[in-house]
Amino acid sequence: MNRQILRLAIPNIVSNISVPLLSSVDTILMGHLSPAHLAALGVAAMIFTFLYGNFNFLRMGTTGISAQAYGSGAEEALSYTLYRALFLGFVLGMGLLLLKAPLLDAGIYLMNVSPSYEAMVRDYFNIRIFTAPAIFMIYALMGWYFGLQNAYYPLWITLVINLCNLVLSVWFVKGLGMGVEGAAYGTLIAQYGGLLFALVLLRRYRYLLRGTVWREIFHREPLLAFLHVNQNIFIRTVALTFALAFFYAQAAKGGEMLLSVMILLLQFMIWMSFAIDGFANAAESLVGKYYGADNRELFDKAVRYSFYWGGGLALLFTLIYHFFGREIVMLYTNQQPLIEESMRFMPWVVLMPLLSFGAFIWDGIFIGMTATKAMRNAVVLSMLLFLGLFYLTKGIDFGWSLWISFLLFFLFRTVLQTWMFVRKRADLR
Repeated sequence: MNRQILRLAIPNIVSNISVPLLSSVDTILMGHLSPAHLAALGVAAMIFTFLYGNFNFLRMGTTGISAQAYGSGAEEALSYTLYRALFLGFVLGMGLLLLKAPLLDAGIYLMNVSPSYEAMVRDYFNIRIFTAPAIFMIYALMGWYFGLQNAYYPLWITLVINLCNLVLSVWFVKGLGMGVEGAAYGTLIAQYGGLLFALVLLRRYRYLLRGTVWREIFHREPLLAFLHVNQNIFIRTVALTFALAFFYAQAAKGGEMLLSVMILLLQFMIWMSFAIDGFANAAESLVGKYYGADNRELFDKAVRYSFYWGGGLALLFTLIYHFFGREIVMLYTNQQPLIEESMRFMPWVVLMPLLSFGAFIWDGIFIGMTATKAMRNAVVLSMLLFLGLFYLTKGIDFGWSLWISFLLFFLFRTVLQTWMFVRKRADLR
């Protein structure tokens, strides 16, 4: 089991780590320009996290359904699952393009964007929004590859996208002096290049791909099952991204300095979460395979060992943040007031990996089981607890209340999903 987990998790971790690496480069580029540039990039990126993150069900739902079909040997179901996901991704991406103007206005209003950097947020959004169809179709393809127990293709896709994005962003921002627009153009070009590469990789699995029969793709029963799984993941993700958007919006209310500090602190969360997600992605694939094959012994073993590896990696991050927290902050910015204010929160940053890793691992397990209703309920309830805790304590110290409540949001999820699994185990829905 250890070998199977590591075979899936290591490529996932390398792939996932390349995402915050790119985010970190953009943050560093803006952090060395001005706090306004850093705030603009952070808010604009958060708007896209909310928009695009809500549609990540195209990857997660496709992984769970594909893994179960793979475990049961249902090749036809594998083929039509991919077609349904790609079609839905394209339609949803085009829908966001049609709604880009009202979405931007709503994002600026809800995120409490200051007039001092609003123009930069608008410039970034109006370029990057055109990545929507490509990103959603990539979600579908990567989810399908994960379901087939292939973690290397998602790794290659992610590396191609992020290396291209990295080179272009540095060139556009540093070389051509394009500011936030340069970061947006780098992302736009890289995503469409990544989609083309992901489609080329399908050649290996052409023996699984049936001819495009629209009647089968839209067959009522499997289509409704696909939409039901994705509906619950969508609601769960809306709650999750709402919590993150609320975090940003409240930080923006605290002023440019507090917002910039929170953006820096979230880099610690991003690095840890993407690394732990490597084991969560492995859990999706393995748990889904053994759940589909109805092998309860290996199913339980996959669950248990996923927590062993996820917890060990969380402990490693805790040690790194404890000994090198200041040095990491100084890598992101040379603004001394930002550095000193960030260090005020460092004790909680150090505890963050241990408090939160369970939420990521449980999500992978629940997705593999397609227990999306239970996962949805846990996230929605945790979000309400997070909001309640913040409003009860914000009068004590606004910044501390916001950061600690946000960290406990992940702990709430861990506790709730543990309770759900202990109660029903493989009978969760």
